[in-house]
Amino acid sequence: MNNRQTPASMTRKTVSISAISIAFIAMLYAVFSLYMTGQPMIAVLVLIVAVGFAIIYGNGRYYAQRFIFPGVAAILLFIAFPVIYTIYLGFTNYSSFNLLSFERVTEVHLSKRVVDKTSERVFLLTREGTGYRIFFKSDAGGFLSDRVALLDGPETVSAVAVDTPPASPMAMKDVIKLRAPLGQVEVILPDGTSLRNSGLRKFASVQQEFQLSPNGQLVSNIGGPTLTPDHELGFYVDEDGKTVVPGWRTNVGWDNFKRIFTSKGIRGPMLSIFAWTVTFAAASVGLTFAVGLALAMVLQWPHLRAKTAYRILLILPYAVPAFISILVFRGLFNQNFGEINMILEGLFGIRPAWFTDGGLARLMLVIVNTWLGYPYMMLLSMGFLQSVPGDHKRAASLEGAGAWLVFRKITLPQILPPFLPLLIASFAFNFNNIVLILLLTRGLPDIPGTIIPAGETDILGSFTFRIAFMDSGQQFGLAGAITFLIFVVVAGLAYANFVAMRRQAAKRSAQ
Repeated sequence: MNNRQTPASMTRKTVSISAISIAFIAMLYAVFSLYMTGQPMIAVLVLIVAVGFAIIYGNGRYYAQRFIFPGVAAILLFIAFPVIYTIYLGFTNYSSFNLLSFERVTEVHLSKRVVDKTSERVFLLTREGTGYRIFFKSDAGGFLSDRVALLDGPETVSAVAVDTPPASPMAMKDVIKLRAPLGQVEVILPDGTSLRNSGLRKFASVQQEFQLSPNGQLVSNIGGPTLTPDHELGFYVDEDGKTVVPGWRTNVGWDNFKRIFTSKGIRGPMLSIFAWTVTFAAASVGLTFAVGLALAMVLQWPHLRAKTAYRILLILPYAVPAFISILVFRGLFNQNFGEINMILEGLFGIRPAWFTDGGLARLMLVIVNTWLGYPYMMLLSMGFLQSVPGDHKRAASLEGAGAWLVFRKITLPQILPPFLPLLIASFAFNFNNIVLILLLTRGLPDIPGTIIPAGETDILGSFTFRIAFMDSGQQFGLAGAITFLIFVVVAGLAYANFVAMRRQAAKRSAQ
């Protein structure tokens, strides 16, 4: 066999190796950039993907794996990592008060300065050649500094007493442009007083508030409390045990989960929200299934005219983007100007408080979700009803069975098994249907007496979103713990869906 390579094949191989090398180098650059921007976990993940890419696409023995590698990499980057990272956050105190690292928090405290108000002096700035001089007013004239360059860097200069201010000081609008370099200038007066820029128009004696001691404590230079790092809390604390923000992120173990199950301000609303989430998902699935199936059966009635027009009209809610329909319903249910309340007031003299009454707000959510979901169930039902043998129905009719009995004993038992996995999937979707909640009610009205943002129309997903992104404390750790619990529930539903599909396949194979 001739193993000699033709020039064309060698050219293709060279181009392939070059392309793989360029892509690998680009990914390594992305890894370096992520690491330098303080994202080491994502950098390691991208590095793993880059190495896998180089091995699989650079070696002909792994040709078959080339087709599944993009999917595996996407799952790793966009599904597995966010889930694992969110669960990890559930075991930390990560929040808006604990965003930084311990080293960065220490730097923040050490950078704090205290301004001596009694030493404040108004200053003027004058240009001299390629540099500048700073003049401080006083009762006997003032003090004029040596020439400063006002470049990007610290400068220390002395000042001498003068009788008159500079003849042509710079306008304030020009001084403002030099505010950044002015902040790095230190001026020493004849009596040894050190002045630094303390405001738009003033210099003053500025002192560092804290000093780092050898044992890691922050000792106050102005007679304030000594701060001690508490790595269990993730804060510096004073002698009285009070925490001082900002804090740093630290592992807290199962504390967030303990808060969920032991704190009345969290456990009470969460149990209520969990019950409503299950009720909302079950009601949405049940009503969409019932309405969709009923309409599908009506559309299959042989004596119905203009079926095509009815099908188009009934499928329209499925064609319109959900967020648009939700915003339209938000206007329709408006308590003061909505068309629904106008009709109800005209017919029955009532104006329901859809957005302020918890029960009515929940009913509104179920109504809107039924409208959004029934076309999907209707389309599925139209397909499944076609698979029901007509001979069975005719035989039952000859035996004297009515329409309801035929549906209950023949039609429903035959379409329900293939429907079951889809119903479970629909339940899982509605279990986390936060788009509807956030766009229609935003979780309101709020549940009174809670220590976290929780509303009567919140489901677990929107409840977690509000804790993480809409609360003033932005408790990412607590939200991560709740997300972990939601993940367990949804994983159970997914497993139930898998079991239902497997049993259905087994039944079909047995037949």
